[in-house]
Amino acid sequence: MGGSFSWGLLAASSLIIGGAVALVWDVHERVLGLVMAFGSGVLISAVAFELVEEAYNTTGEKGGVAGGLAAGCAVFFLGDWLIDRKGGADRKDSNGKQATGSPLAIVLGIVLDGIPESIVLGLTIVVGGSVSTAYLAAVFISNVPEAFAASSGLELAGWRKSRILGLWVVVALVSGLFSLLGFGVFDTAGPTEIAFVLSFAAGAILTMLADTMMPEAFAHGGKLVGVATTLGFGVAFGLHALG
Repeated sequence: MGGSFSWGLLAASSLIIGGAVALVWDVHERVLGLVMAFGSGVLISAVAFELVEEAYNTTGEKGGVAGGLAAGCAVFFLGDWLIDRKGGADRKDSNGKQATGSPLAIVLGIVLDGIPESIVLGLTIVVGGSVSTAYLAAVFISNVPEAFAASSGLELAGWRKSRILGLWVVVALVSGLFSLLGFGVFDTAGPTEIAFVLSFAAGAILTMLADTMMPEAFAHGGKLVGVATTLGFGVAFGLHALG
């Protein structure tokens, strides 16, 4: 059980790394957009092959997978809508719009974005007996551009560097706890429940990508965003195929 916390913490540790890099070096907006596009492609691949495909193979029920996708989308959309209304809408903006938002809502929004990924990490241990290397790598890689963008924006908004890094440490610890929760709660779950949770997470992650990461990527990355997204998808699929 303790291993699931460690894997969740490891996957989220790239948030701290990405945040630190963004605070030390001035990352050009175009580079930031392309990195976010790459991370989006990585997560799209993980959703397709590590979550939806695994959910369908677990039960073979199209209706259950579709229901999980719809539920994950609806729950994330509602949570994100509430956080946006409280001042967390621009939590991943790289231009400092966080200055007009609520610090608490920004923190809650960033935590919300990582919850589905973290729960699934623990769940992959339940399903396969060990953590999915491909999914772990996908989450680790995709966290870097998220932290890049948010850290750049939070610094422009006037947040102290120590406060920003403290935020990523807290989020990493919370991610570890949700990974532990994913293992503990679903350790005795049946195939139908596991498939629902996998597809639920897929719906939530896709909604998060479309709402936060992809718009930011297209706003700054220019024409090469499509290439970077496809490259990220291909890298993640390669990890899946090898694993």
